[in-house]
Amino acid sequence: MRQKFFVSCVSLFIALGVATQRAQAETSRCNNYDPDRRAFFGDLHVHTALSLDAKMQDTRTMPEDAYRYARGDAIDIPPYGDEGNTLHTARIGRPLDFAAVTDHAEMLGENHICHTPGMEGYWSYQCIALRWLPHYAGLMFNYQASNADRLGFCGKDGEVCREGSRGPWEQIQAAAASANDASDSCRFTSFVAYEWTGAEFTDDTAHANLHRNIIFQGDTVPSLPISLVESKNADRLYRQLDEQCSGECDAVVIPHNSNISLGKMFAETRSDGEPLSTEDAAYKKRYETLIEMIQHKGASECYYGPNPIMEQDELCDFEQLPWNSFAGNTFESLARPIQPDAGFARQALHNGLSKAQSLGTNPFQWGFIGSTDTHRSLAGGVEEIGFQGHGGAGNAAVDADARGLPDEWEFNPGGLAVLYAEENTRESLFAAMKRREAYATSGPRIQVRMFAGEELDEDLCEQSDIASQGYQQGTAMGAELNGPQQTMRIAVSAQKDPGTATQPGTDLQRVQIIKGWLDKNGVSKQKIYDIAGNANNGATVDLKTCETRGKGAAALCKVWQDPQFDAGQRAFYYARVVENPTCRWSTRICNAQNIDCSDLDKLSKDARTCCLPELKKTVQERAWTSPVWYTP
Repeated sequence: MRQKFFVSCVSLFIALGVATQRAQAETSRCNNYDPDRRAFFGDLHVHTALSLDAKMQDTRTMPEDAYRYARGDAIDIPPYGDEGNTLHTARIGRPLDFAAVTDHAEMLGENHICHTPGMEGYWSYQCIALRWLPHYAGLMFNYQASNADRLGFCGKDGEVCREGSRGPWEQIQAAAASANDASDSCRFTSFVAYEWTGAEFTDDTAHANLHRNIIFQGDTVPSLPISLVESKNADRLYRQLDEQCSGECDAVVIPHNSNISLGKMFAETRSDGEPLSTEDAAYKKRYETLIEMIQHKGASECYYGPNPIMEQDELCDFEQLPWNSFAGNTFESLARPIQPDAGFARQALHNGLSKAQSLGTNPFQWGFIGSTDTHRSLAGGVEEIGFQGHGGAGNAAVDADARGLPDEWEFNPGGLAVLYAEENTRESLFAAMKRREAYATSGPRIQVRMFAGEELDEDLCEQSDIASQGYQQGTAMGAELNGPQQTMRIAVSAQKDPGTATQPGTDLQRVQIIKGWLDKNGVSKQKIYDIAGNANNGATVDLKTCETRGKGAAALCKVWQDPQFDAGQRAFYYARVVENPTCRWSTRICNAQNIDCSDLDKLSKDARTCCLPELKKTVQERAWTSPVWYTP
């Protein structure tokens, strides 16, 4: 009798689930709705000529051009000829599914005024300097913005420049509306967005990066972007978003480059130095649901080197910048070596566990994405082969015939944001951002699923409907698991980037689980488990031809059970999927230019960059899933 009742209940539950999925599909706009969700690849960090630091390195493309590039069209990139003629074009290898133009709110009006004849302030000495000496004047402009201040020509209370930002802000919105595919094909989604360029200067003038991208759910947005000048700090930013973004307006705030924040991006105090309150933690958890794990200016996962905080992880040695702030890139005298407490994501995850225990809310509970931070409108331009540079940090474009690298050697082509959603619409993708069902890649289109729970089938990897079963038996990446439970099982399924006809994808080397927890004394601990693949598979790279040798795996899947699970300890888990080694973008360019490092005196200054001993020759591309958190 009991068995019949149980079977009846299960049948009813399945029937209700099917009915719900059918109802959702019937109300869906897209003709390819998938109740088990699909991975959509995009870029949520893109700058155009509306950003001052992009404009001052002669970027001329606008938001509409960035979206055209993301969808597969060719666009112009610097440098240009003497008569303004196009010398170079760029086209993405594979179109994106979604993107957001995130031009800087700071100096948005000033940049527009200085380059638009007839506007009040156009003939100010600051604007004249910006047009004739863009690199040097741009430093002055950016320094002023970093101090949350306006230049003199902006008038009383900065009203002239605030009003000057209205046109560019409307252009950003119009470009997003035009690029968004409103048909039932749902080929491309765009978001209205901008960058809040927060900064803090220390006593030795080092520049702590506190930048955040703000992605809006739909067309209902504040009348003007809230910049650092208006908000002064991140604490006020959240409260002003509450005031100005209401009703149908909602936003996700995405910190980036925490690796050069001097540890201030994830400070455990407020901007005024007071300890975080439960209310402060709640604001952060509500808005900061994602962070950038990788972008053009470095990776932010973890510190590589002697670390008194955590045991060393060899794979942290990946696109780590050698200095701890933007100032170190611009001024050699301000360059400081990167430190363990610079602001790496994994350490902040540990700090979040402690804060959750003391405050009842975790302020550092975010999922992971990657993006480019391109300053040339190249949304999703992440290919290592043929990389043309992103021009981050306002670096001037190279001459048309220059030898050497097209970008700073410390930088990389950036990463991609991947969102699991039922369909490619703003509503569905934004919901994925809010629930943190997202992951980051360093560029390749690796596909990764991760589910966690004590009831996952041990043979889940052998089942054809792993996604459907994963949702039914456990929870996906980005979610919270509340105890008590007896075991912790995590299923990770990874498939290599399929590549294209001209650029095949790279085999996978291994899958890892990174676990962090608080022991009974509240001390942070971590352990890294290789759960699938082989770190010693013998794969190598010929550095002269960039030909890869040895085999990896086209797919890896494992249901792993934590051998040290303690139901009474707070913990987080995320997966890292690593490819076999390949040539880094810089190696490919140096090889193509036949640069011979045996006689440095014969090489130009730019060409000698290829011979720097610290310039890595290879790279192991990867993906990082958002964590799952266990709370006793």
